[in-house]
Amino acid sequence: MGNEMPTINVALGQYSDLFMLLAALVYAAAFIAFAWDLAKSSKLIREIDAATLASEKKVLVAAGSRGSASALTNTDGDELVNDEMTYVQASEKRLAAKVAVSLTWLGVLMHGFAVVSRGIAAGRVPWGNMYEFLSTGAFIVALVYVLVLLKKDLRFMGTFVIGLVTVMLCGATIGFPTPVAHLVPALQSYWLIIHVSIAVLASALFTITFAMNVLQLMQHARVEAIAAGKRDKFPFMGVVPSAGALENFAYRINAVAFVMWTFTVMAGAIWAEAAWGRYWGWDTKEVWSFVIWVVYAGYLHARATGGWTGARSAWLSIIGYLCLVFNFTIVNMYFNGLHSYAGL
Repeated sequence: MGNEMPTINVALGQYSDLFMLLAALVYAAAFIAFAWDLAKSSKLIREIDAATLASEKKVLVAAGSRGSASALTNTDGDELVNDEMTYVQASEKRLAAKVAVSLTWLGVLMHGFAVVSRGIAAGRVPWGNMYEFLSTGAFIVALVYVLVLLKKDLRFMGTFVIGLVTVMLCGATIGFPTPVAHLVPALQSYWLIIHVSIAVLASALFTITFAMNVLQLMQHARVEAIAAGKRDKFPFMGVVPSAGALENFAYRINAVAFVMWTFTVMAGAIWAEAAWGRYWGWDTKEVWSFVIWVVYAGYLHARATGGWTGARSAWLSIIGYLCLVFNFTIVNMYFNGLHSYAGL
């Protein structure tokens, strides 16, 4: 009796699928609102720049009439956001951003219901195949983002983070649709809860730092172009903190995610010994999990001790995330091994 499988609740599973699709649509609307906010911010930044330029010209004229050559005022007060990621002016005008945040919260609530109801319908944790791992991972990304929004104004990341969440949900619902079902015997272990849950959380944090590193590279290129006297092609980046602030924030998050990934690899080895009688067998999934660990370890070491800052550290972090994506998609779909539980 103790080994009997729980009954699959097909109706609840269908509601889960429906709310997952609705959450994807709400996230898509939030993405559009965040993008509209950036577009409006570009106009606002141009207006501020024009007003600042006019002010400087007036000061120069006044200085010339007094015979002074050094009367330019400091225009730092005209920035929209500082390196603490706090908006110092014009924040109250960003109606599109407020709408986007509200839609994101709605999407998170619907998404959370879909994930929880999926687990209840199956009578187990909802991360037993690619569909469940990806949809749960997307939920963690969105949840972490909105929770951080309560402390830090990261609305500038909304287009990129919620865009990634939307892509992840579309990938889950369109690319890896899997009906609610029981787990294969090898996954019927308490290690599934420990090992995979930490892997999901670490992957979610790596997704957020990926978005921050992309923004860092864009901001870095923008600043270099402006310094060279070229036209600002991305004025909306004026609502984004400096590349250095983004790099520091991403580094701290990556450090936490790396510890989680280290635990993931260790827990996976212990689970492998319990399931297959060996801690390490050079299975494709194991190898790529280790590759991810090596890349992020190199990133943290190079930045902390080797002076790898700026664009180089951002690219190394991005390479680590691309390895993570490769491990989840290509390895799961096209490489046979003991970890072939994609559900496809």
